[in-house]
Amino acid sequence: MNNESGTTNRSGTVLDTLVIGGGQSGLAMGYYLSRQNRKFLILDENRRIGDAWRERWDSLRVFTPAKYDGLPGMAFPGDPLAFPSKDELAEFFEGYVARFDLPVQTGVRVERLWREGDRYLAASNGHRWEAHNVVVANGSERCAKVPRFAAELAPSIVQFHSSAYKNAGQLQEGPVLVVGLGNSGAEIALEVSRTHPTLVAGKPAGEIPVKHGRAAARFVLPVIRFAGLYVLNLGTPVGRKAAPALTAHGAPLIRTRAKDLTSAGVEFVPRVTTVENGLPVLEDGTRAEVANVIWCTGFQTELGWIDAALHADGGMPRQYRGVALDSPGLFFLGQKFQYAAASATLPGACRDARYLAAKIPAPISLGSAVAAT
Repeated sequence: MNNESGTTNRSGTVLDTLVIGGGQSGLAMGYYLSRQNRKFLILDENRRIGDAWRERWDSLRVFTPAKYDGLPGMAFPGDPLAFPSKDELAEFFEGYVARFDLPVQTGVRVERLWREGDRYLAASNGHRWEAHNVVVANGSERCAKVPRFAAELAPSIVQFHSSAYKNAGQLQEGPVLVVGLGNSGAEIALEVSRTHPTLVAGKPAGEIPVKHGRAAARFVLPVIRFAGLYVLNLGTPVGRKAAPALTAHGAPLIRTRAKDLTSAGVEFVPRVTTVENGLPVLEDGTRAEVANVIWCTGFQTELGWIDAALHADGGMPRQYRGVALDSPGLFFLGQKFQYAAASATLPGACRDARYLAAKIPAPISLGSAVAAT
């Protein structure tokens, strides 16, 4: 069942499990819940399943080969060594929902989650849902992170966050400053350098040691995948030691590396520290005379919609492998390094979903209805 925004079932039935987020993590969880015959519902804030990918920049292709891009019970179709486009991945997610008849309601951004007695309640736009268990699978980083001084840039400068970038046609003539050098920053900088003089302010967290492509998909990426799942995790000494650093810093550059940017004529500059007379000021005190700024500065944690009583000291609820330690029946999925370095990727999300599905208490009742009042 796939309900559009505004279509609700007013049966009054209490759900066994409510899944908040219909991306890769939420859909993987839905698969396992359906295999357990649970009464569950997946809520997603996007208009269509897959929009979280579909609405990203036009040329984006995923970094993992198709052989690793499937979801439980359904392999990604086509050439296993190809790298699907973001639209192909979005269509795959929609087809996945249809194939397994997962109960999804789209266009719902949960505004509040709290607990009353032995039940959780979620509210959105005047509607609410009750459930014995809740899986927060939308990721905590839902808000684009832009420095406060961005508002001081001159109105003549075109600026936006990477989440709003589609293609170079959004830019005006003149130099472009890309702030941040994670994978998004590197890919976008390389693309806009074909039509605009481009500067990049930032340093990469690292780079994979080989050229990305079909050969890497065959021989190198399987090794990286294995390490991200089975070596760098909270169950190994090396994983526990590496977790703080891997959580604090961005992922290494995968497809576009620093030398690719240099070869394309991209200029590396110091980090941006402030704005002066409407122009970005670099760490060395110089002002960047640019006409466009793209903030590839990531996202910030946003958990204000989860009731404070479910938090530990106002921060992220205490959890281990996605199981909340202080709130029985509350689970998290798709968090950065939730259990392993690969937890926020498709392979990691699928494994974590299987683990969490086995940890959710046995259903109090069986059925197929969904609840919203």
